[in-house]
Amino acid sequence: MKNKRKVLKNKNILLGVTGGAAAYKAVDLVRRMKDEGASVVVIMTDASKNFITPLSLEIASGNRVYSGVFDDPMSHINLPRNADLMAIAPATANIIGKFANGIADDLLSTCLLSFKGKVVIAPSMNWRMYDNPIFQENLRRLTAHGVMQTGPDRGTLACGEEGIGRMADVSEIIETIKSAFSKKDFFKKRIILTAGPTREYLDPVRFLSNRSSGKMGYAIARACIRRGAEVILVSGPSCLKQPQGLKSFFRVETAQEMRDAMFKRLAETDIVIMAAAPADFSPEKKEKAKIEKSGKLSVNFKNTPDILSEIGQLKNKPILVGFAAETGRRLDRAKKKLIQKNADMIVFNNVTAVGSGFDVDTNEITIIRKNKELSLPLMTKDNAAEAILDAVSDTMKKQAKSGPIQRLRANHRRRR
Repeated sequence: MKNKRKVLKNKNILLGVTGGAAAYKAVDLVRRMKDEGASVVVIMTDASKNFITPLSLEIASGNRVYSGVFDDPMSHINLPRNADLMAIAPATANIIGKFANGIADDLLSTCLLSFKGKVVIAPSMNWRMYDNPIFQENLRRLTAHGVMQTGPDRGTLACGEEGIGRMADVSEIIETIKSAFSKKDFFKKRIILTAGPTREYLDPVRFLSNRSSGKMGYAIARACIRRGAEVILVSGPSCLKQPQGLKSFFRVETAQEMRDAMFKRLAETDIVIMAAAPADFSPEKKEKAKIEKSGKLSVNFKNTPDILSEIGQLKNKPILVGFAAETGRRLDRAKKKLIQKNADMIVFNNVTAVGSGFDVDTNEITIIRKNKELSLPLMTKDNAAEAILDAVSDTMKKQAKSGPIQRLRANHRRRR
């Protein structure tokens, strides 16, 4: 696959593994980071060896695993100096307490104190320990100094109890690490993003919908969060997990519900990205009871709200990005949509092309703007999301340059 962008490519990550029940997940974490192009060196505490062997992590990382502070002179200086990021997963209450209070009594804690870059921690412990006010004070101290925290989650813990304390999923840890390396060109920008299909009901049982899975929209949401945006995600029915770090999340079913959810939150919104596939038609009448199967059925339809067009007609509209999913290479229809909807950008894709249809992890898109067109090869939806945001960032910069003062100067030049 061409143009595959990897945020972690050629990054050196120093991973600390401590003595928590989730230590076994470190093998998967190491492999996932390597799949993303990173080089991983592991430091294990003595306690962690009760849960997983150094050999397992050495095989997974392809590098020597470090443990004793005196095993390799100056390793507490050399290892952090060569790292771009440190991650601790699982991060027990013990290591978090040490780090927060400047204690350095083993290799991992000494490396943490000598490291000058970004640190990501994935806390993992019993809920009683997590709720302890002293521990919470330690956690607040670290995050106040810029340490990035991911998780923990609620669920069944190793002891069999239910509560908060489960280490975040490996995918969430990877996402936080990617965020640490991502540019923040959307810092504090508020983005409303839509994803997934809508459902238009014939009766309480049956509805009209489409094959959209929400994967493209959710990928854009993750990319927006990584790049510093405050994201409001309005999602139609989808089986996907809610992205970590959203400002707000709203689950809707119909196109009207999607429209209402968006317009309630449009004030002070900088960017709207409509990656959803809302239905174009809705039955004029929704039956209150299930329609019986008896001969032919005739249904009258009405148009659903044209959300993209409504936003495009606003006096002070945000930057507006629409999508055009076509059956065939109908770029002409996408270009027409750009003008008719008064959008700043249309993302076109041919859903009949191999790898570019619904419910797949890849896409082949063309980004269309008023004076620019960019066709991209087949790539992952995560990479397509980054490409879309690059184009939005470019539009944002151009709009900033053509602000009120610049426009007045341009008008003055034209009058002369």
